[in-house]
Amino acid sequence: MSADRSVTTYPGSGGIIVTGGASGIGAAVCRLLSADGIRVGVLDRNADGAGEVAAEVGGVALVANVADSEAFDAEIRRGAEQLGGLRGLVNNAGIGNLKAFESYTDREIDLIFKVNVSSTYYGIRSAAPLLRESGGGAIVNVASVSGVRPTRGEAPYSAAKAAVIALSAGAALELAPAIRVNCVSPGFMHTPLNDVLASDPAARASIEAGTPMERVGTADETAELIAFLLSNRSGYLTGQNLVLDGGSLLNSRQMDDVLTPMMGMFGQ
Repeated sequence: MSADRSVTTYPGSGGIIVTGGASGIGAAVCRLLSADGIRVGVLDRNADGAGEVAAEVGGVALVANVADSEAFDAEIRRGAEQLGGLRGLVNNAGIGNLKAFESYTDREIDLIFKVNVSSTYYGIRSAAPLLRESGGGAIVNVASVSGVRPTRGEAPYSAAKAAVIALSAGAALELAPAIRVNCVSPGFMHTPLNDVLASDPAARASIEAGTPMERVGTADETAELIAFLLSNRSGYLTGQNLVLDGGSLLNSRQMDDVLTPMMGMFGQ
């Protein structure tokens, strides 16, 4: 994707709402869309954070817990009104946990599914009629590589993100042609949420060693892909899950460590 933003256009009219927009990937998306001339609704349960990002990008601060369907719906509608319509939605808000499989409580599992899966459904359901009213648009849901290949200690989170991927495909099928719906599954991206890992030399080295691109990804790179999926540059793309992981899922732990040393026996 070109760094030249001057040729990027977006379908429909009005603004784009980004959930979890107060920090990390969500904030990066808000900044990038603003640079493209799009007014943004920064939706987050953190009112101060949403207000700060909204002030920075000249957008609208929206405050709601996305797991509360009525509050979420009300803020999407308020945002669309203040933005002069709705041309896009980014369902980015999410939550995870790290525990042994049998250690998760019912409450923890319910919360993970509510915030990740139910909220994605709520957002799509609320946004769809508003997008149609504005002449069509696009929705991007943020899942995870964990939804494609489960990770130890994150079984409920992995299952929830797999559901987000399936939900995205189902919505794309039913909402076309006026509304495109796609999904992005990031790998390890350096954000404030995981700074403790990214800033630890040993942990970072381990992550980079397992990534063919040999580095950690960034929130800005994820934002670029999300903006592409929202824009007319991807006008014939819908129902897809795009994995952004520097190639990390290409590795086979079963055989790579065995075969790599053998390559020297047969020549490079």
